[in-house]
Amino acid sequence: SFKYHRPRGILTSGSEEPNALMQIGVGPQTTPNVRATTQEIYRGLAASSQNRFPSLSFDLMEVNDLLSPFLSAGFYYKTFMWPKAFWEKLYEPVIRRAAGLGALSGAADAAHYDKAFAHCDLLVIGSGPAGLMAALTAAKGGLDVILADEDFTLGGRLNSETYEIDGAGCSDWAAGIVSELAAMKNVRLMPRTTITGAYDGGTYGALERVSHHLAMAPDHAPLETFWRIAARRAILAGGAIERPIAFPNNDRPGVMMAGAVRSYVNRFAAAPGQAVSIFTNNDDGHRTAADLVAAGVTIAAVIDTRAGAVAVADYPLITGAQVVGTSGRLGLSEISVRTSAGIRKIKTDCLGVSGGWNPSVHLTCHMNGRPVWREDIAAFIPADGAIPGLISAGSALGEMSTHAALKTGADAAAEVLKDLGKKAPRVTLPKAEDAPVTIQPFWHVNGAKGRSWLDMQNDVTSKDVKL
Repeated sequence: SFKYHRPRGILTSGSEEPNALMQIGVGPQTTPNVRATTQEIYRGLAASSQNRFPSLSFDLMEVNDLLSPFLSAGFYYKTFMWPKAFWEKLYEPVIRRAAGLGALSGAADAAHYDKAFAHCDLLVIGSGPAGLMAALTAAKGGLDVILADEDFTLGGRLNSETYEIDGAGCSDWAAGIVSELAAMKNVRLMPRTTITGAYDGGTYGALERVSHHLAMAPDHAPLETFWRIAARRAILAGGAIERPIAFPNNDRPGVMMAGAVRSYVNRFAAAPGQAVSIFTNNDDGHRTAADLVAAGVTIAAVIDTRAGAVAVADYPLITGAQVVGTSGRLGLSEISVRTSAGIRKIKTDCLGVSGGWNPSVHLTCHMNGRPVWREDIAAFIPADGAIPGLISAGSALGEMSTHAALKTGADAAAEVLKDLGKKAPRVTLPKAEDAPVTIQPFWHVNGAKGRSWLDMQNDVTSKDVKL
């Protein structure tokens, strides 16, 4: 970890990953702080761990963790006050050297980086159910559409689920829509492209990773291209990010987000553990458990904070309970569960945690937009008109079911078509699951011993926030 050098494992399956930061490549083009969850594997890939000495399994800098009572948030601003002249000459250089993560080579980078410009009637940000439906509706209505997504495969969350859309597996349905869009002359598909900013006049910044997935870039091809996209309208369909629950020692390797566990099993056929447990306050955690059971993965226990929770598959369920601790060093071996009957120990090597889902509101805050709280999903959603010309849809709007995502995507595209003087085409809404959000707001386990981590990338605990 960044500050205390605590062992950490993979937490998520996407760009929100705070722990698994790698050094990729060798020589002048070595790149630090690359998320292992987003780096595509290719023949000859050189990847190494960072921020450890001498090795990941034996890090002498773990001594920082023993000193944690003296290293509270912002300690360097409160401790190294005297003598004043020592700050620039001694204190700051030492702190910066100790706090660094990866390292640059210091040599000139011979790779080619490009910039480019694009124009469109509609920019669709995100290619999940809402994004695909919005792009298809708008394209059939005659608009020039750009569909951008940070993943290497378009489809968003549909690539990680097992339910059906119109009688087909959701990932197969997504692949079919992507193929249909790819055949349209008025549609541009941009995978591996992250929308980085929203600016005045309908301008958006976008970073395309052109050759990061290749052992060697083709002649004259850039490693990356930064795009300036001028869009008459935009639809934000960037989905939602699963949030954790804070409990003591929740940063142990093997503790992951429940949605990430489901993604690795369903999308990549990789089981994160041999005996997996789930800790949840909502029904989505049970979806993960059911998918793991169907895939043949052993479920040690599902711990639900809600007293009235019901199992949806054949797995052991503990209701009205909380995880109050974990055991293990370089990996999870056991969890402690507080029930009405007392503390119960459960052997497990992976714990999936689901505290609900937060809509991806980030882009809507780039022009001083303030998110709005929605009580039914216990999360913030984008405010209307936060970015002029941008409409939100799907789970980015707080609509968490697949049916609602498809509908809001189509509705958003129809609204854009109307604004631009076009007639919305007749598009049949696919049949998909429409389960309501059932969640008990639960943020932090109280009355348990140990540090509960909120920001694992910067080693921030719940106690630090209370300072």
